[in-house]
Amino acid sequence: MPKVTPFQSIRPVPELASRVAALPYDVYNRKEALAEVKREPLSFLKIDRAETQFSDDVDTYDPMVYAKAKELLDAMIDDGTFITEDVPCYYIYELTMNGRSQTGIVACSGVDDYQNQLIKKHENTREDKELDRIRHVDITDAHTGPIFLVYRSVQEINEIVEKVKETEPTYDFVSPDQISHRAWCISDAQLINRLQSLFEQIPCTYIADGHHRCASAVKVGLKRREENPGYTGNEEFNRFLSVLFPDDQLYIMPYNRVVKDLNGLSKESFLEAIEDAGFTIEQKGNEQVAPSTKGSFGMYLDHQWYLLTAKEHLLSSDPVKGLDVSILQDYLLAPVLNIQDPRTDKRIDFVGGIRGLDELEKRANSDMTVAFSMYATSISELLSVADAGLLMPPKSTWFEPKLRSGLFIHKLS
Repeated sequence: MPKVTPFQSIRPVPELASRVAALPYDVYNRKEALAEVKREPLSFLKIDRAETQFSDDVDTYDPMVYAKAKELLDAMIDDGTFITEDVPCYYIYELTMNGRSQTGIVACSGVDDYQNQLIKKHENTREDKELDRIRHVDITDAHTGPIFLVYRSVQEINEIVEKVKETEPTYDFVSPDQISHRAWCISDAQLINRLQSLFEQIPCTYIADGHHRCASAVKVGLKRREENPGYTGNEEFNRFLSVLFPDDQLYIMPYNRVVKDLNGLSKESFLEAIEDAGFTIEQKGNEQVAPSTKGSFGMYLDHQWYLLTAKEHLLSSDPVKGLDVSILQDYLLAPVLNIQDPRTDKRIDFVGGIRGLDELEKRANSDMTVAFSMYATSISELLSVADAGLLMPPKSTWFEPKLRSGLFIHKLS
């Protein structure tokens, strides 16, 4: 059973929490990150993306960027922006978006549990993306961005969480994107022991979001073990920061696709090829198409929307082949548009559902040619893929709202 343990958090003083809390580092490109740090100088993004402290001619991955991240973190601890908890605690973290709330437990999860597949994944990771966070975690000696984990809902845990939420929150603020954030500290030893016991009865947890951050945290832990051959397993580097949510509270948005060109086809021959591939096509004109059922896809091409519907023979009960992202990839993107590896092909890009259908139109009318709107992958599909030991295609899920970095920090030593 996975170990879900309390930890001695470093966290911002309540009056500065709203200014420190930042969206995950990988939500921004460099220009956007710089603008955000200029807007809010206390934003934790200046630590997560310390290249914002240098001119554009300094490489994002220059060693001095990671050294600056450590310097900034240490300075914010020293000047009282951050405080260190007296004892190991759990935290309750509630996020509310458009009137809909989800509440997780902030805790540490174990390197060994990841290695032993008690923390299950559904995506592969790319080594180049791991290296950046490996350096960041190792040099700052801290986990600054929590891994978004999910577990199958447990009634008693839910009841404990709801009871704690009746008390005065430690943090209570609304971020600039209008997400409400509230957090509570659980320092009572009896309650901590009960929660720890309940988590020990859960067979496994799942990575919902943050595969690269998780893999990087684990690799730093393994690196520290090599550097400390006499390690006992109780050192902080054997654990990493996570927020665990019950599966019945999560909301997944679609992860849409845009493609650079039609692979040399004319518009007419492209539409014919789609039909030949096993899709029906219905013209929708200017009416934006957000698919309402599995096996259906919106397509925007040449200022027109279409509804594509996969025919019966394209559907599958296989946990991966039956995903809408797989159907689109296997029967349209690969054979018709020659997008063979969406992880590496520069002709395809991915647009999170939070950006809306207007963004798809904008991209298809500018730097891309055709856009596809997707029906969202469900949480049950995600768990089924992970339980089967399989992997989803890249960019299969977009979770909202995003966890904030900088509210809870776990030091490795």
